[in-house]
This record gives sequence, structure tokens and C-alpha cells, in this order.
Amino acid sequence: MSLDGLSMHPLALEIDRAISGGRIDKINQPNKQSIILSVRQPGQNLLLHISINPQNPAVHIIEKAPDNPPEPPMFCMVLRKHIETARIASVTQHGLDRILIITMDVLSAGGQIASKSLVIELMGKYSNIILVQDDIIIDALRKVGTNSSRIRTVLPGDKYILPPAQDKLNLLTSPMEEIINTIKGKGELKLSKAILDTCLGFGPVSAKEVAFCAGLSANQLISELDEMDYTSIKQALTEIKSNLTSPDSPACLVMDKNRKLLATASFPLHYYTEEAVLTFDTISAMLAKASDLSGSYQLPDRDRFKKLIKNELHRAKNKVDKLKEDIDAADNAEAYRIKADNLMTYQYQLKDREDATVTVANIYSEAGDEISITMDQRLSVSENIQAYYKKYDKLKRGKSLLESQLEKCIADIKYLSSIEASLESSTTNAEINDIKTELITNGILKENLKKHAATKQSQPFKFTAPDGTQILVGKNNYQNDRLTFKISNPGDIWLHTQEIPGSHVILRCDGDEPSEDTLLLAAYLAVHFSQASESSKVPVDYTRCRFVKKPSGAKPGFVIFTNQSTLYITPEEDKLNNLLAQI
Repeated sequence: MSLDGLSMHPLALEIDRAISGGRIDKINQPNKQSIILSVRQPGQNLLLHISINPQNPAVHIIEKAPDNPPEPPMFCMVLRKHIETARIASVTQHGLDRILIITMDVLSAGGQIASKSLVIELMGKYSNIILVQDDIIIDALRKVGTNSSRIRTVLPGDKYILPPAQDKLNLLTSPMEEIINTIKGKGELKLSKAILDTCLGFGPVSAKEVAFCAGLSANQLISELDEMDYTSIKQALTEIKSNLTSPDSPACLVMDKNRKLLATASFPLHYYTEEAVLTFDTISAMLAKASDLSGSYQLPDRDRFKKLIKNELHRAKNKVDKLKEDIDAADNAEAYRIKADNLMTYQYQLKDREDATVTVANIYSEAGDEISITMDQRLSVSENIQAYYKKYDKLKRGKSLLESQLEKCIADIKYLSSIEASLESSTTNAEINDIKTELITNGILKENLKKHAATKQSQPFKFTAPDGTQILVGKNNYQNDRLTFKISNPGDIWLHTQEIPGSHVILRCDGDEPSEDTLLLAAYLAVHFSQASESSKVPVDYTRCRFVKKPSGAKPGFVIFTNQSTLYITPEEDKLNNLLAQI
């Protein structure tokens, strides 16, 4: 749910005030849809986040930059070449369209000052970031060729052409009487549609807000309105115009009970009466929250790996069901041996048999019960005996193999579940790369390990308890191993949910006895960072780190331990709020 062109007017003013005159220090591209410009202003560094995520394209100031990939993408390299160290001259909006233009002055060859522009088109799935000089496209984040569009191509070397202008009135510059008279002339349309057709930059959210503030239904036909209704519409439009030009007007975000983003605007929204309406002092703060809700900061590979693990788990669970069925069938092996033994006992009495089924007294029945044995009439009696013994041997050997496969399959499910839990805890590219390496090494992901430039090693979560004790939490299996066997001391306390995939937790006490509250806090973290975070009375085992061992050849994250005690924990959010705020 992106801002419409009307709401982007104060956004452009806000961004212009923040970064104009600043110098671009650094440029990063954390994923395929986002660019981060680090802008140096006197006494401060600002981070401008530009996202063309189709669900929520936006431009806003952020507090903390997302993690970056080991190698910058090509478009990022082009931007670094052309506009790194550039001085930002202005940030403007094209009319009331959803287009922002960052104009920059760059020192070119020969000491000449050249002007270049970063054109940011925020139009849903057609959003783009385009670098332009003298109306010629240098490069674009999304290249659009003739195969994608016959109307407007966006390719390096092409002349940059703005989207066609719309024949509508600008609320900020057009006389209000002219706007009202134009709306009056659209008698066959509903009110919201008439506003959209008349006013430049309006989207459905803005149009519905005008109707609500005018005390009218958005679906009411224009032909049904009277002069008093038009007076109310005029007042509503004037109020929105006032909000757009007021520097203190709060930005607004609306979400439903499931925290799904419903609407954003740079002015107050009143027509949402039952949903959660949040207001913000700046549009950037509102857009940062919207980006968080819509997942604009998501790591590029995490969703792909989640889907892969989900499919692998589904396949493994189906295999477990099939193996159990085969083992049940193998349990009938004894019946084949009994039939073979009976045939062996009575074989000389059955030499001249012609029936497909023979019935004899069961030699294993103390009551003398009879047993019916199906005979293959193509075979002799001795050959039938051998066939039954062969079937018995095969099933007996097969059961042992099936049980071994079942044990391995159950272990695989436990391991895959641990990776699934790791993906939920991972927040940086370094952590996702750990998981990627693990998936490739264990043959789950069919890709080759690539050599990347040296990257900063991923780090576990670090929390400080109220008494000052440090608590470390692993985010993936590699981190869990490193945390348990390299970072921790033998006297530290190790915690993990019992038989439930989750993080290794280390309570740094080096042989001392921790307070009961701190131990409980570490146990709460063990449950929070596990697949049992929504359960109650979750068993959490804990022991000193010296009692935790890793079997030879075991997969990452797998350990055995002794001398453990168990706590039963029911998650309570208020117990962890202060700790989780440290992330």
C-alpha cells in the first residue's frame, strides 16, 4: 500500500530539507529492490532508503542500514562510479505524480561541474530507479525493453521520457471553484471516482478521505449531490490541502488486527473507524514502519530457503509414513516362516496335491488348529517351501534396513526443523550465508559453494540480564556449534529446549551459581528462540558447558549432554520485552 502522488508532495519537501546540500558518502544495495544512500550533512550522517518493492515502494530516512551482500550488484557499482561524493542540489516531485527527482552536482573530468539526476518512480510493480544525465539514461535498476513495453523503454543510452502527463487539476495550484465545477460535470460517476478523475495525484485512500470528511458516501453518484454537499466537499479538499502544506501535519498508517498494512498517507485519515490507526511526526518514520510491516527489508534468500526446507520436511514426513507401513508389512515375516516350516513337515504327504490351497494342522499350535497355505501351482512342493523361506529372509533383512532408514529419516526431520528455526532467528546476510553453506554442504541445496570476498563473521544475539550477566543466543547451527564449543567457558551454563528445535543459549557465569531470576530469563530466551515459542510448559534442559559434547561426524548444531536439570517454561512476553529491546 504505497503513498499516492498527493502524499508524496510533503514527502519530497521533507526529504529535500533533510539531505539537500549534503554529500553522498557511500552507496549500498542490500537487495534487488533497494538502494541506500549515506548522506553526510554537517554534524550528522543520514541514510536515505529507496525501495521499489512492488508492495510498498518508498523513499525515506532510516535509522539503521540493512545488512549488505558480500559483493555489490552491478547497478550499485554504476551509482558509485557516477554519483559517489556528489553534492545533492535538490529533491523535487514531478507535478503531483509518484516521481521524485534527486538532482546532484558531480565533479567531472577537467574539473567541470556536471548535473546528474536520480529519478525515482514509485508506481507499484512499475517502480524504478533511473540514473539520468542530460536527459539520457545512464543506467536503471529495472531495465525495460521493447519486449516488456511498446510505449516506453528504459535502457542505458535511451532518452529519458517522463510518463505522459494526465489531464487533471492540481489541488495545490488550481482554483478550488474550478475543481468543484469539474467534479459537478461528472454526474454519471460515483463521488470517489469523480475525485480521482478530477484531481491530480489522488489515489483511492485520498478520495475516500475527502468523501468521509464531507460526510458523504464514496459510492454516492455525483448527480445525486446538492449545493450543500459540494460545499462540504470543498471544505474537505481545503482541509487536506492545508495538511499538505503544514510542516506539523502528522503522517498516518492504518493496519488491520493481523498487522497487515491497509493504508498510508501524509495527512490524518478518519474514514478507518475500526482498524488500528498510527500517527507519526515524520513521513519517514511512518514509511519505515510501513516497510517493516510489508517486509521491504527482507533478506533476499531467506524466503527461498524457507520454502526449500518446508518442501524437504514435507517429503521427509511422507517418507516416514511410508517406511512405517513397510515395517508393519515386514512384521508379518514370521507368518511366511511358519508356512514354510509346516510345508517342510508335511511335504511328503502333499506330493500329489493339485489344490491351490492346502490345509494342514499347524505344528506350532498347541490346540491343534489348522493353517491354510496358498500354493503356487507352477512350482513343486519343495520349490514352494523355498519360495516361502526366501520371502521370510527378504522381509527379515528388509525390516532391519527399513528401521535404519526410519531412524535416519526422523533424524533428518529433526535437523531440517533446526534449520527452519534458524531461518526465523537470522537477521543478516552473514547469518543467511551460514545457513546457505550448511544447506549446500549437506546436499540439501543443489548449488556450488562460491568464493566471496571476506565477510564479517555472523555473531550470536547478546543480551544483558538486569544483574549484569551476559546471555548469548545462537541464530543458526553453525553459530550454535561455535557458541557452545568455542566461545563459552566450561563453567558456563548451556540451555536448550528439550527435544524441540531451537537455539543454543549460553549463560556466562564461569562456574558461579547464577541467580534464579537470571537462569529463568535465559530459559525464557531458549523458549522464545525455538519452535515452541507459542507453547506452554515447555521443558528446557540446562547443564554446565563441560557436560555438552559433539559426537564425531554429527551434523551442525547436534550435541549430547549429561548432568542436566529441567525447567518448565510458559512464555511471557513481558518477561522479555526489556531484553529483546537490546537487539
